[in-house]
Amino acid sequence: MAKYPLSAEEMARFAHLGREGSTLTVLRHARIAERMGLSATDHKALELVGQAPGPLTAGRIAELTGLSTGAVTGVMDRLEKAGLARRVRDPIDRRKVLIEVVPGAMERHAPLFESAYTNMKTVLEQFSPEERKVLERFQSALLDGLREELLGDSSRP
Repeated sequence: MAKYPLSAEEMARFAHLGREGSTLTVLRHARIAERMGLSATDHKALELVGQAPGPLTAGRIAELTGLSTGAVTGVMDRLEKAGLARRVRDPIDRRKVLIEVVPGAMERHAPLFESAYTNMKTVLEQFSPEERKVLERFQSALLDGLREELLGDSSRP
């Protein structure tokens, strides 16, 4: 049972905000990808590799993105050609190939995200520290649900 039930009207308002936020986020990232000379898929694959705690296998990238391993090979070929990612041998199992971000590649493109960070900071500074904790809890819970739905668990890449 829900701790604090929502009315249909409240749920509709939050759903509308979520859809609008999702659309605008996709459009922003498509624009950033274009400025980087990448497709949206290549850009998101690069972000997954960059956010992972260590290098990923092509198989893991396929699992995370829902792409076939053949499609991931094409993505990695393009990211390597752009100088953003590279294939390296696993130091423990030399038969295994890992994908990692080229050092400094993400930092070179950080200015493309500056306006988003500035906007987020400006908005968050309008909320008290206590309110920001609630916002963080809300966002984390939404992301955990998305991870569970898309990846089958709530763990990070």
